[in-house]
Amino acid sequence: MNPVTGLSLGRIAIGAASLYDPAATARQMMLDPAASPQLPYLTRLFGTREIALGAATLLASGKARRNLVLLGVLVDIADAATGYVATKDGSVPVKAGQGMTAVASGAVVAGLLGLRTKRSTTTV
Repeated sequence: MNPVTGLSLGRIAIGAASLYDPAATARQMMLDPAASPQLPYLTRLFGTREIALGAATLLASGKARRNLVLLGVLVDIADAATGYVATKDGSVPVKAGQGMTAVASGAVVAGLLGLRTKRSTTTV
């Protein structure tokens, strides 16, 4: 499976889990939904974004697909930076922030690998 397809399917899976059970998804990210009653709302927002980006990328082809992959890379860079900042400012536990930063960084790498794979920009 090419990296773009795998990354897109992963986005959709994480997004669906975030919509279906936001509290469980937050706990998987080592966050405490009981301590922050707004967390399920934000988790659902995250889930919706992930589904939209994953589905749009899978449905696109050619230059549009390449641009969506680039957009995804930028989003993942922002997510990695957010995880790092949250660790530094103490708004999330260190392990949680490191985990979120690592996952987002892995998505950046997958997106960049996908851009190097000619097939990823021209097929679904």
